[in-house]
Amino acid sequence: MVDKVLVANRGEIALRVIRACRELGIGSVAVYSTADEDSLAVAHADEAVRIGPEHPRRSYLSIPAIMEAAALSGADAIHPGYGFLSEDPDLPEVCEKAGLTFIGPPHGVLARLGDKSRARELMADHGLPLLPGTLHPLRDVGDALRTADRIGYPLIIKAAMGGGGRGMRIARGPADLPGAFRQACADAHSFFGDGRVYAERFVRDARHVEAQVLCDAYGEVVCLGERDCTVQRRNQKLIEETPAPGLPPELVGEIRRAAVTGARAARYVGAGTFEFLVDRDRRFYFMEVNNRIQVEHPVTEVATGIDLVREQIRVAAGERLGFGQPDVRPGGAVIECRVNAEDPERDFIPAPGRLTEFLPPGGPFVRVDTHCFPGMRIPGAYDSLLAKVVVWAPTRPEAIARMRRALAEFRIDGAGVRTTVPFLLRALDHPDFRNAAHTTDFAAGLLDAGR
Repeated sequence: MVDKVLVANRGEIALRVIRACRELGIGSVAVYSTADEDSLAVAHADEAVRIGPEHPRRSYLSIPAIMEAAALSGADAIHPGYGFLSEDPDLPEVCEKAGLTFIGPPHGVLARLGDKSRARELMADHGLPLLPGTLHPLRDVGDALRTADRIGYPLIIKAAMGGGGRGMRIARGPADLPGAFRQACADAHSFFGDGRVYAERFVRDARHVEAQVLCDAYGEVVCLGERDCTVQRRNQKLIEETPAPGLPPELVGEIRRAAVTGARAARYVGAGTFEFLVDRDRRFYFMEVNNRIQVEHPVTEVATGIDLVREQIRVAAGERLGFGQPDVRPGGAVIECRVNAEDPERDFIPAPGRLTEFLPPGGPFVRVDTHCFPGMRIPGAYDSLLAKVVVWAPTRPEAIARMRRALAEFRIDGAGVRTTVPFLLRALDHPDFRNAAHTTDFAAGLLDAGR
């Protein structure tokens, strides 16, 4: 087992990893920018090292700053959380050279799966169904137009090294394609430092379903069930739940088996998520792999009773998984809502400020993962997530009722601060959501109807 983990992240995921280390009897090191000096991660970690100014490229995205902090603190392992450097293949490679344990997939796995076009090619070779599209990056606008002629419109252009719902543009016809291609390339370069993009058929009226896997270095691959992440804004998730509602058990079983096949093909190690689209005809298609802990990992933890972060650390330290597929028995219905500092009435633009009131909900079977407190300044330079509210109940209708009660209890206020809570309550009340008839266009339609 490792002795001291440096958490190369901030916010609620940094606090989550620090708590897992404390329970395992492992030392923890928080890193922080000047904007996060008073954060709960800094307060709860055994040690803390300032790594730079507020701008993430000079702090949380700086591998030299992270490695210097590890050297100063004597950490022998690094946990990247999600976002920032979590899927950058350079970080595990640098860790390996420095003799540090990287708590995530090895460099080779990240290199294979972090490039979405390479990942599609690998999964196609092992029988996973793909949407019509390209297996290699597009060379130019002409290549994009020829691809569109072959597979048809609408077409979605995606960053090859993308993640987090960023770097995607939709072309609904030939007139849209040149602009969509150029903007996707620019976004990909801006967000990920790599301007390569690929294309695939855009599916209307789709469901977004993902499967969580855990794998050790000895070939054990376990699927911990699926999560439905269909309620999204700008390709970023707002509500996640398990089990995926309204889908035939046979289809869900196929999705889970496909994730296990893909993980074996990639020789995956650690926690990962295989993401799929399900069309209106109940056919599913592989999209990508998230090579990290997911924001929505508490959904699976609550359903299975398995601590994913603890298992990440154990597997990275060379231990075997302590359970097999027959031991995974998800139960009940779990829903997670992301409470963000955003204004839904203004197209979900960030609405940061200083919190004057912050009182999360409580009660039976309610979990709140948050890093916020009264008096905290919400920085504008980072993700807008304030809290994740997670509820369990024996059935989905009971879970929806419990989530409504929990969100109604939440007290958040501050000058300029707006949150997604009112929008989430409207979503939970909508007949399409309650009847599991919603698709990835649901949030946009609900917003338009409200206007």
